[in-house]
Amino acid sequence: MCGIIGIVTGMENSAGPLIYDGLTVLQHRGQDAAGIVTCEGEQLYHRKSNGLVRDVFQQHHMERLAGHMGVGHVRYPTAGTASCAEAQPFYTNSPYGISLAHNGNLTNAAELAHQLYVEDLRHVNTNSDSEVLMNIFAHELQKRGKLSIENDLYLNVEDVFHAVAGVHDRCRGGYAIISMITGYGVVGFRDPWGIRPLILGRRTAEDGSDEWVMASESVALIALGFEIVKDISPGEAVFITAGGEIFEKQCAKEASYTPCIFEHVYFARPDSVMDGISVHRARLKMGRKLAERISNEYPDHGIDVVIPVPDSGRIAAMDLAKDLDVPFREGFVKNRYVGRTFIMPGQEIRKESVRKKLNPIPYEFEDKRVLLVDDSIVRGNTSRKIVQMARDAGAKNVFFVSAAPPVIHPNVYGIDMPAAAEYIAHGKTTEEIAEAIGADWLMYQRLEDLIEACQGGTCGVTDFDTSCFNGEYVTKDIDEEYLAALEAMRNDAAKKKRMKNDEILEIHNEP
Repeated sequence: MCGIIGIVTGMENSAGPLIYDGLTVLQHRGQDAAGIVTCEGEQLYHRKSNGLVRDVFQQHHMERLAGHMGVGHVRYPTAGTASCAEAQPFYTNSPYGISLAHNGNLTNAAELAHQLYVEDLRHVNTNSDSEVLMNIFAHELQKRGKLSIENDLYLNVEDVFHAVAGVHDRCRGGYAIISMITGYGVVGFRDPWGIRPLILGRRTAEDGSDEWVMASESVALIALGFEIVKDISPGEAVFITAGGEIFEKQCAKEASYTPCIFEHVYFARPDSVMDGISVHRARLKMGRKLAERISNEYPDHGIDVVIPVPDSGRIAAMDLAKDLDVPFREGFVKNRYVGRTFIMPGQEIRKESVRKKLNPIPYEFEDKRVLLVDDSIVRGNTSRKIVQMARDAGAKNVFFVSAAPPVIHPNVYGIDMPAAAEYIAHGKTTEEIAEAIGADWLMYQRLEDLIEACQGGTCGVTDFDTSCFNGEYVTKDIDEEYLAALEAMRNDAAKKKRMKNDEILEIHNEP
């Protein structure tokens, strides 16, 4: 999962600071690397490196990021690598000079990389599927001939839309893309299923002209003072010229609205609205669904207090407690300077992060029957540690609920979930999982209840990609051979080896 943003403004040298501010708001989507590319006329300026946004960009970097349009990216590595060479945006000089930021994952990247080398005569320098996608887009655009100032603008725009259609024809998987064509403008588009999010915003500049932004989440738009125009539809492309004119076109032959439901469970900020659906409201509904089940299945539950696992379990816990008529309390203090454990690379790092991230408040646990609420359970390491923390703080009983169903299948569209054998729910009953994490009892959300909690909104979304829960992949191209290869890549041993290789490479590349 990554965060992307693209800006076209009417003011000289204003894109860089706006992109920086937008990336800080999207930091939750990736903490491994950050990058910005800006454009002034035909000149590009860039800065990217491993680290948080605030660490990658210092004042002297920002002063060099000139221009009135640009693209930014924050990364969390979906293949488990942390190489600086794979920080985005990526760039290719042919044709025109294209900078591209990608959120998602291609499921046919290996096949496309071979095609690029053998048929399109393009070389890919990294193992990133984002670089593959950029070169597909660049090749499809190059086939249309040279964009020329003398040509009619409509034809230029049609060249861009034709290239996006070529991407849709060749690429499979989940992707949201923002790409800048040097001197011409910025284009944003989504995969034909709308798996990965992308939203468009507008504001009026001091001179009365329109300024535009595209980003992964609505919070980035609001934080920068832009109004939401719309969610970019599955398969749709939006091209904004360097002069601020906007063009839109559906570029996919077939499109369906099936966004990733795990965005609402965990990844998205609660103050975001994605595909017309309030993340906050969806999480409240998740809590209500759980409360209803607890009342039916454990009518004499005897719960004294409901305590959320910070932060993404908090909202579901609020309405769960309200509907059960049980006090809601904050029982854990969170260290804000430790990253999200789900996206930490490597088991040992995740275990250490859990210990440093949360600390219980004994007063809220002593001699109480406690219900802990979390957004999901993946490996179970965090859940096990938190249950033990509650017991050590004096809890009489510890019950546990997950706002999501059991995660038992890999996500192949841009979320780096572990190998299937590393899921705590793999091959276990709910009772066995409860015993494994040390809870007195455990309840998971039903999939149908999760879907119902997330449905609706202004875009009328009724279906979602729920593949990590039920193994049904909306792109229809995932087989056992693909999943076996993915498991070999994602297990912790393989990730640890890649991390070591990346460290050696970085040392060799140091000046």
